[in-house]
Amino acid sequence: MSLKIDQTPVNIRPEPSRRFSVAPMMDWTDRHCRHFLRLLSRNTLLYTEMVTTGALLHGDTDRFLRYDDTQHPLALQLGGSNPSDLAACAKIAEQYGYDEVNLNVGCPSDRVQNNMIGACLMGHPALVADCVKAMRDAVSIPITVKHRIGINGRDSYAELCDFVGQVSEAGCGSFTVHARIAILEGLSPKENRDIPPLRYDVAAQLKQDFAALEIVLNGGIKTLADCHTHLQTFDGVMLGREAYHNPYLLAEVDQQLFGSTAPVITRSEALDQLRPYIAKHVAEGGTMHHVTRHVLGLALGFPGARKFRQMLSVDIHKHPDPLQVLDQAALIIEGR
Repeated sequence: MSLKIDQTPVNIRPEPSRRFSVAPMMDWTDRHCRHFLRLLSRNTLLYTEMVTTGALLHGDTDRFLRYDDTQHPLALQLGGSNPSDLAACAKIAEQYGYDEVNLNVGCPSDRVQNNMIGACLMGHPALVADCVKAMRDAVSIPITVKHRIGINGRDSYAELCDFVGQVSEAGCGSFTVHARIAILEGLSPKENRDIPPLRYDVAAQLKQDFAALEIVLNGGIKTLADCHTHLQTFDGVMLGREAYHNPYLLAEVDQQLFGSTAPVITRSEALDQLRPYIAKHVAEGGTMHHVTRHVLGLALGFPGARKFRQMLSVDIHKHPDPLQVLDQAALIIEGR
């Protein structure tokens, strides 16, 4: 995998469309996943997993940030709350050619709360505003924020407006709103994705009251029909787990949401186009499973899906030539 740094001057790089995006998801949206999803849709805005400022500044920067150039439009999501550290990381992201930097103000994990990262920052709107301003002053690429509609103890609509108001005044023009509160004590991150009720009405009111801001809706969206409905109210939609577990949903995004006239890629075509990438990764010392674990949902919804998943998650570890297993798996979805 070669490092790709976009040499286009950042001051003329077009701002990415956020009409449809796939959410940053820890352990899921790594560079291999994003390469696969890009085969399905050219226009979807893709996000990295959240990367903390500490990891980026004191760890293996290239390991966290490298990607292949096909992945544009591409955004880096940062986790942190120190304005100067976030500004330094935003500069690195710009140097690597990322199209956007997004600040995580939505993750409810205890682990990140202890480091003042994620949803707990909704209780500190002035600090988030300082972070946004520091990043805005440091780079020319867009700085955006992904957040909840509140946290326990600070979940009134007035407090949400206060948060968005302060952060927008600091220079953020685009907010991705997960339309649930986060309960910071007593619920796991997984439970926080399901138990607090979805409140699309709150997000819609936010868009109405902050009409000049770009408001992207996140949470519970499962179909392109859902996307069409929500796009009547919001500027964009972001899919999370559904886009990962049912990736072929992305195959019609360009046609349905961006007006593309290109033919819809088939499942077998996507797997065939992914094969050289897998072969290169294996030749460079990687394992096939690093990539194929992201492809298991490609066969969702038709006979043979279980066998497809077994071949790409179990059989590849037993076979002396895992690429041969990939070719056999491709036969299952050929023509579909």
